[in-house]
Amino acid sequence: MKKEEMLRLNGTHLAPYIQLATALIGKVREGGGNMFRHQLDTMATLIDYGYVDSVLLKASIVHDIIEDVPEFNHNTLLSVDYESPAVYDLVLEVTRFPGETKPDFLTRILENGSRQAKILKVADRISNMIALGFVIKTAFIDRYTEETVRYIFPIAEEVDKAMLSELQSLVVSRKKYVCALSKEDSSYSKRTAQTTL
Repeated sequence: MKKEEMLRLNGTHLAPYIQLATALIGKVREGGGNMFRHQLDTMATLIDYGYVDSVLLKASIVHDIIEDVPEFNHNTLLSVDYESPAVYDLVLEVTRFPGETKPDFLTRILENGSRQAKILKVADRISNMIALGFVIKTAFIDRYTEETVRYIFPIAEEVDKAMLSELQSLVVSRKKYVCALSKEDSSYSKRTAQTTL
């Protein structure tokens, strides 16, 4: 991190947003861990790629709170600090609403999302793709990687080629992982069949 970026971060008050995100601690993820850690991982991904915009980082810390905490009081997020309205608007852009299909949600971001929403969605997906390494349901991994190629690759292509490169590597590694799991399952099935004979 460059000194200039560090100085920009130095004036960013993230603690109130981290406090709000603790509402996600009980929300378990398929690959283990919880949604609170995922928020911070998404923020770390953004910083890793040099994004230090305060609104973007604050939104990354709470990007799933409206979607995953139905009882969340939106006014709480709107009243954190002077940037809260912009943070709230960005969170809404990356929030999938009840009744909205996943393809419709991702298409909305792809076609109509702001640059910040697209950058946030790509960082979010990088975090999610890394977490797939702890998931053993091959159908879920297959669906998620195909969704990444179809919807997230074009977003990343538009906003950040380096992030796109990481996503491409993650898709390749997850496909290899699925192949290895499938071979393991096949081998286990053969051993089980031989044992029962």
